[in-house]
Amino acid sequence: MNWIVALTVVFVIGVNTLIWGSASVLRLIARLKRPAPTERRFSDEDVAVILAAHNEESVLADCLRAAAALLPRSQIHVVSDGSSDRTVEIASRFGVNVLDLQPNRGKAGALAAGIEHFGLRDRYRVVLLLDADTRLSSDYLTTGLPLFDAPDVVAVSGVVKTLTDPWPRTWRGRFLLNHRIRLYAVSQQLVKYGQASRWANVMPICPGFASMYRSDVLEQIDIARPGLVLEDINMTFEIHTKKLGRVAFDPRCAVAYTQDPDNWRDYTRQVYRWTLGYWQTIRVHIRHFGKFWLSVAMQATETTVSVIALMVMVPAMLLTVYTDTLAQRYGTPTVDGYMVVGNFDFRYVLVGFFLPDMLLTVYATISTRRPVLLLLAPLFPFMRFIDSFVTLRSIWAAWHTESNGTWVSPARRGAGTGQHLKLVPPLEERAS
Repeated sequence: MNWIVALTVVFVIGVNTLIWGSASVLRLIARLKRPAPTERRFSDEDVAVILAAHNEESVLADCLRAAAALLPRSQIHVVSDGSSDRTVEIASRFGVNVLDLQPNRGKAGALAAGIEHFGLRDRYRVVLLLDADTRLSSDYLTTGLPLFDAPDVVAVSGVVKTLTDPWPRTWRGRFLLNHRIRLYAVSQQLVKYGQASRWANVMPICPGFASMYRSDVLEQIDIARPGLVLEDINMTFEIHTKKLGRVAFDPRCAVAYTQDPDNWRDYTRQVYRWTLGYWQTIRVHIRHFGKFWLSVAMQATETTVSVIALMVMVPAMLLTVYTDTLAQRYGTPTVDGYMVVGNFDFRYVLVGFFLPDMLLTVYATISTRRPVLLLLAPLFPFMRFIDSFVTLRSIWAAWHTESNGTWVSPARRGAGTGQHLKLVPPLEERAS
């Protein structure tokens, strides 16, 4: 039993988490020795913001207000991708640059069209890709731009945090947001930070919600590659496969807040879209080889094995419960004359499944300083089953279907106060 429990622990925590978590710890130790300050390569004047929006009237103003607190409105560009609501009107009244695309082309197509239409590659040295439901923190640029000081850095990945203002009204919505808070803490601090080490440089996703790219590199990236539902994973893969440079990531730098889904329908749709985009990108780039692809293969294999194992665990547990409680009354099921008896040892579930998951929750609780995560800890493991089912669907779809890139945003919770983001007034208001 000991070796089975040990394998289950590794399976639940994840081989990737163990490997890259160790690398993250090494980076944290090395970070204690601060390097000497160097001259900044890029300043705020070098940055252009581009935002693709499809029917985002409920959140667009807050997003633009946060961006305008960091940069002049003349450096902010909105591409309305076939919107039928007040998206164009709100952006125009805000005084930013606006491009109204009709019909919609999908997020990737809208970004590519906006970059070309506004001439961002020629006019600016850095392009910040932003989502309409994202609010940049007040120190996004002051902490993010210095990561470009290393000459080999071509992209800076934003640090995603869940926007809790406004807070969902339902307990289901609050649970889903706490689940995302936990997931972001573990995946970013224990995985992405290690993957982004200078010696490794294998981070597979530079998220499109709020990340920065050097303009000269964008010329070599196929942003709107046909057949993909997501653009950000493909853009990151292209950086690695074309050996364009390094993707930088630091959990303290380039922080932005995003609205995560607060209902089951939007949550499962978003997970499906994310995982579908991941597997589609692997499919179109699979002919490449190297260190990055070794890391991707390890991650993809572990994901596939884990989701299949979790799906098998469910009927095994149900069969065991039936065998122990109902088989004597209703009979033991048979297949081709052989009795099917469940003898799943629930100690494996407790020691090998729930306890390791609890360790991840404890880490997330400490790192986020959010004690409520401990109260919800018994429920978090069940989210793995939901995510696994959605992931299995996306794996099959990625190899049998192609996407046109069109998108429907999750239901938005509207505007909040923005107090916890430490937002400052827009530059123009401060100047006056």
